[in-house]
Amino acid sequence: MKTIRIKCRETAKESVIICRKNVLSKQLASDLPWLKERGGIVFTDSNVFALYGKQIGACLEGLPVFTMPAGEENKNEQTLFALLRAMAEAGLRRNSVLIAIGGGVVGDVGGLAASLYMRGIDCIQVPTTLLAQVDSSVGGKTAIDFCGVKNLIGAFRQPVRVYADPAFFGTLPPREIRCGLGEIIKHGALNARLFGELLENRSRLTDLGFLASIVPENIQIKADVVRKDPAETGLRRCLNLGHTTGHALELSGADLSHGECVLIGLLYESRLALRCRGADGEYLSSLGSLIRDVLVCDPRAFDMRSAAHLALLDKKNTKKDSVTLAVPLRMGEVSYLELPYAEYERALEKIGRTL
Repeated sequence: MKTIRIKCRETAKESVIICRKNVLSKQLASDLPWLKERGGIVFTDSNVFALYGKQIGACLEGLPVFTMPAGEENKNEQTLFALLRAMAEAGLRRNSVLIAIGGGVVGDVGGLAASLYMRGIDCIQVPTTLLAQVDSSVGGKTAIDFCGVKNLIGAFRQPVRVYADPAFFGTLPPREIRCGLGEIIKHGALNARLFGELLENRSRLTDLGFLASIVPENIQIKADVVRKDPAETGLRRCLNLGHTTGHALELSGADLSHGECVLIGLLYESRLALRCRGADGEYLSSLGSLIRDVLVCDPRAFDMRSAAHLALLDKKNTKKDSVTLAVPLRMGEVSYLELPYAEYERALEKIGRTL
């Protein structure tokens, strides 16, 4: 078992992240007495409930369960307000707890609902996907998609606890594993030690045992950044590597997971770094090779012109008609670009022809 702590500046509380096996039958079951005393509600989605509903019911007996339809398309205001209504009907108080059990969508919606209800109640995150364990459950970003823009409405609020259990990986389809690898490779671009570890084990990137062994390291990398910049006013922007172009590709309707979009975004944006910042070509070649080991699609097979236009909607942009990006420069080093939209669009099209 590994424990990682993040001091939550906005509430003076500490976010405790525990990596261990059997969190449902052991960790949450042991938490049940105080959860019942304070009042709690379990929030999950239809996919997770189908797989783990009986275990959840047995471990958290007596707590109400609210289940949302699975899928990114349901990360919206309708789901958010349906959950808030269920919380009110369950009689939750200011000292109550929401337990979000699921992937990134459940964590984002559940975390936002907890931040809003009675101006903020505690939230426990139990991430069940590789992506959620290494990224979205850590750091306190909560949000829903709105008006066609990803994560447009949200809040920073750290969960009081995160329970990460590698046993959940056994029920994940291969695509969900690749989705999580998108964020893991991004962390590798930020951390030389992890990057070397990924290169040395490139034949084992989808091996569940190997992935379980590097989850705590990935959480630590993100936690160290979040601890220094919880509200993304400076350093934390580095975690957006691959995300500007990746989010735009996601919004364009490409039939890809979030992590796959991030990998393609990172591939394109590393070429932008080479063109605009004189990045280390040998390092970026290794990074690109690692990305291609994971991708099962052709990164040239997408309409990057449409994606470029959607990048203008990205909330990280600071100027009208410009696109803001975090790009890999050298091993463990990130740079930031602010490109006029026309230049960004032309660059993506050109890069797409040369990949």
